[in-house]
Parts: sequence; C-alpha cells; structure tokens
Amino acid sequence: MAPTLLLFDLGGVLIENVMFERLNALLPAPRPATELKERCLNSDAFRRFESGHCQPREFAGHFIAEWKLSLAPDAFLEEFAAWPKGFFPGAERLLATLRQRYRVACLSNSNAVHWTRFGGFAEHFDLALSSHLLGVVKPDREAFIRSLDICGAMPDETLFFDDSRANVDTARSLGIAAHHVEGFDALTTRLQDLALI
Repeated sequence: MAPTLLLFDLGGVLIENVMFERLNALLPAPRPATELKERCLNSDAFRRFESGHCQPREFAGHFIAEWKLSLAPDAFLEEFAAWPKGFFPGAERLLATLRQRYRVACLSNSNAVHWTRFGGFAEHFDLALSSHLLGVVKPDREAFIRSLDICGAMPDETLFFDDSRANVDTARSLGIAAHHVEGFDALTTRLQDLALI
C-alpha cells in the first residue's frame, strides 16, 4: 500500500546539526557521539525544554549544572542557538519533489530557540510538528500518537525516518514503518530503495 504520509526527523536527517561536536568542545573531556546522543535523550534539562515546560534561560541554567559546563547562561544560549546549521544541500529540493506526490511532515524534538530561528519550517512541510509545541518528546509513544492524530494518518499508512534508534523502535512498536537513517545521503539512499524518489 502506498504511504499517505512521509514523516521526517530534522536534525541529522534533513538538517545538519553540529550539536555533538560543539557540546564535546564544551565538556572537560570529549565523549563518543553515541554516548552524548543517549545522554541528551535522557537529559532532564533537554526533556523539559523540548517539551515546552521551561523557558530558555531556565533551560540554560539547568543544562549548565547538569553537564557541569563553565559557561554563563547567555553565553551558552548563544552557542546553543547555532548548533543546527541548516538544511543539508539538496534537502529542500528533495522535500519539494516529495510534496508533489505525498503529504510530507516533520516530527522533531526541538525548542523555542531553534524552531523560531528556522521560522517553524512552515514553507518546507505540509505539517511541521515540534516536541515543544506538542508538549511531549520522542521517543515517548505519545509524541507519535499525537502526531498521527494531527496529521490524520494511520500508522500503517505512514513512513517515518529518524537518526535515533530509540525513536525508530517506538514508532515501529506503534505499527509505523520506521527507518533508521544517519545523514542526508543515507536518507536519499533509503528513499530510492523504497522507490519514493
């Protein structure tokens, strides 16, 4: 059955994100990116901010304390704002092509700082969904349930692409055809394999 909805993560899939490189530069000792990704998914500061339950300065204070960083909140927020660099080359063109045949949406763990910087991604998707507006974060099941409800899509009609295995696993547990892709090249290859482009 042809999908009625293509649902994409942003950072690490369509958006180039230097978060882990920059975060490592702030830490007393660098850690592997996989470890940082896992820690961020379980970070209380991140979960509160990216589910819309605290303001930027409050988040900065909590994050600095949680990660034991030597930065003032304003300096951290300036650094934090620059972590997502922008769309990978070719990503905007790909989305425009896909939207000619499919409904295309994003579901991203994001926050007021990054979402505002990119204008809410309204021009790139039929529906742009962010955790800080939904009130829940991936990989929580509720993030996917609410997203499908907003999109008016059934799980078995949806294809989902994310660079986090935890997010992919949760989506699959709900009956969504979810694909783990790390980076835009991997995404493009998977879309070709699925005969979507």
